[in-house]
Amino acid sequence: MKAFDVVGLGYCAVDYLCIVPHYPQIDEKVRIVDFLQQGGGITATAMAAVGRLGGRASFIGKVGDDSHGQFIVSELQKDNVDTTAIVVQPGALSQYSFIVVDKPTGKRTIFWNASGIVLDPSEIRREDVVAGKVLHVDVHHAAAAVLASSWANDEGIPVVWDAGSAHEGSAELAQHTDYLIASELFAQQYLGETDPERAASTLSEGRLMGAVTVGQKGCWYATSEGVFYQPAFDVDVIDTTGAGDVFHGAFSFALSKGWLLHEIVEFASAVAAIKCTKLGGRTGIPTFSQAVDFLRSRSANRFWEYIVT
Repeated sequence: MKAFDVVGLGYCAVDYLCIVPHYPQIDEKVRIVDFLQQGGGITATAMAAVGRLGGRASFIGKVGDDSHGQFIVSELQKDNVDTTAIVVQPGALSQYSFIVVDKPTGKRTIFWNASGIVLDPSEIRREDVVAGKVLHVDVHHAAAAVLASSWANDEGIPVVWDAGSAHEGSAELAQHTDYLIASELFAQQYLGETDPERAASTLSEGRLMGAVTVGQKGCWYATSEGVFYQPAFDVDVIDTTGAGDVFHGAFSFALSKGWLLHEIVEFASAVAAIKCTKLGGRTGIPTFSQAVDFLRSRSANRFWEYIVT
């Protein structure tokens, strides 16, 4: 039996978030409506979602030995994410972001630091990577992600890639990915494709699924059986920060449970929607029972009657 449902390897950070009445112009002062500090980062937040949903999650990443690094680790541990495989770099500055949320729309602008912390392939252990039923990666530590994904391939462990934007190493990582879930930006950068349905179809070639998430417009995903559409759930949006990260985390969680793909995508969409009702990338992540209750009231499909953690 695997020690974890999902192992995640990738980016982690501290998020400083504030809601403002409107996004300011240059040289304008705007009063902050609400403020929050919490853990952030693409894959780190995805693993927090796995843990909040009741899954067994482990995170592999890198932080500095500063207060930000300590905060990143403690925030993951709050959601029962195993942090023993996190590498600490002495004297380094950990990653952090300033996120400004526009109150009328819930959309956010992110300012982040390029700390220079990179997880080297020599710093990851195969036994940590293959300890889960699913491997979840982003491309922030590209070389380490490629190596980890190749190990997962060798072990028959499905690899889920949260492809937010195209970077050096994206093409190589794509060769090892079973479920490639991309943003509109990635589809445009990587494929030169602006139509999410066509992009999803292209991304599915040679793998189990390709998908493109389009925020409040939903998600297109494709398999060898065709292209499918999952609309976004309508909720009162407070903040969209981390919605994609949470979608990917919920997807990997559900995949580890062996559900049908259509159930997995709808579940992930529901979890991401619930997240958007609170400030911060993690505050609104629901528990499993809360997600099921939401689906019970919103979904025409009755798979929520039999899914279990």
